[in-house]
Amino acid sequence: MTYPATESAAADSARASLEALRTEIGKAVVGQDSAVTGLVVALLCRGHVLLEGVPGVAKTLLVRALAASLELDTKRVQFTPDLMPSDVTGSLVYDARTAEFSFQNGPVFTNLLLADEINRTPPKTQSSLLEAMEERQVTVDGTPRPLPEPFLVAATMNPLEYEGTYPLPEAQLDRFLLKLTVPLPSREDEIAVLTRHSAGFDPRDLHAAGVRAVAGPDQLEAAREAVAKVSVSPEIAGYVVDVCRATRESPSLTLGVSPRGATALLATARAWAWLTGRDYVTPDDVKALALPTLRHRVQLRPEAEMEGVKADAVITAILSHVPVPR
Repeated sequence: MTYPATESAAADSARASLEALRTEIGKAVVGQDSAVTGLVVALLCRGHVLLEGVPGVAKTLLVRALAASLELDTKRVQFTPDLMPSDVTGSLVYDARTAEFSFQNGPVFTNLLLADEINRTPPKTQSSLLEAMEERQVTVDGTPRPLPEPFLVAATMNPLEYEGTYPLPEAQLDRFLLKLTVPLPSREDEIAVLTRHSAGFDPRDLHAAGVRAVAGPDQLEAAREAVAKVSVSPEIAGYVVDVCRATRESPSLTLGVSPRGATALLATARAWAWLTGRDYVTPDDVKALALPTLRHRVQLRPEAEMEGVKADAVITAILSHVPVPR
């Protein structure tokens, strides 16, 4: 597939901006390259991201660095047990001067919403984001109110075995395009973190750390248009379907990947293919994004959980057995 010269130049410029975005985030966050890549893929796919990791591995800092690297409006909500749905979406407020109710926007009316520790709040408040994430609007008192474009929710989550957390329901999990795990850093990366802090790095002041906005809505839209032109052969589409159908037949799972999960995997594979400089999808692109795209869309059988089986291991085994198109 070939593009007109002007379209190709715009696509190349957009790709360069997103590569610079990854570099800017790296000024604040050390050693989380896969999570940074996942956030960029989500931006390209108009998807939402769930970041899971133990406290202290820079989940919030990662999203704040992304926000600082983009010319987009951002807001942060700290999810707590007493947070109400209206604290997220907004509510009707009585104006004594006009004797009328007016709608006051909540923090969800932004381009990038950081939902910090989303599983610290009860399901009622978690569900306040369902309509916003899927329909990109908020309905209050029967009136739908569209959210800004682009709109992305980046939610951080502590592992569910920690006290004071509420498991996210399946419907909520399925709204996230990617679930990224943020692991503990390697010894070398942890030394680099300490070296930065000893040199004066303040995670609360990203501007002082040199993080600058290097991409905005125009570059993001150009990149999305380029991703939409990445070709998918019938064989690759069949491969994605075969992988997802295999999860539904796995003896270790009670819940496999839905057709929505299959479309999500195809979308993320296309974005990854474009980021790596190709205008077509390969089986390796599908494999590269299978774990973050599918791990939260499957459910283990209780006996498999008792044996210590993990969703990632099941998906990895499926990828090794499903025939790869040539």
